Amino acid sequence: MPKNWGRSFPGQPWQVAEARHFVAALLEDEPPSLVDDAVLVVGELAANAVRHTRSGWYRGWFLVLVGFADDFVRIQVIDQGSDDEPMVRSVNSPVDQGGRGLMLVSACAKDWGVKDRSGGGRCIWADLARVDV
Repeated sequence: MPKNWGRSFPGQPWQVAEARHFVAALLEDEPPSLVDDAVLVVGELAANAVRHTRSGWYRGWFLVLVGFADDFVRIQVIDQGSDDEPMVRSVNSPVDQGGRGLMLVSACAKDWGVKDRSGGGRCIWADLARVDV
């Protein structure tokens, strides 16, 4: 199996479910807890891309990348960016109404972050711990 897989999706809300199915299919041989976490993570990140970035605009898109390492699986969602900063700051705020999805990502991932892309857009990534298969 290749170590990296990727697929582009139209920036439509119903495509978030397709992204979840894509990741679940790639991880079918992994433990169910890892699959569940990966599906939740990609769902949250893809939904954020469609709701909060240019990816959700007419002819928008988002890209899902899945990378396999010995001890983790990296889920990346690349969006088309926005004029606003990502809501990373609200992750630790229990009062804030936004960012709850990123709190779930943080709870599932052993590490995660945001990278601005040189051509525009952002890449939000999450590393999920992999147990011996």
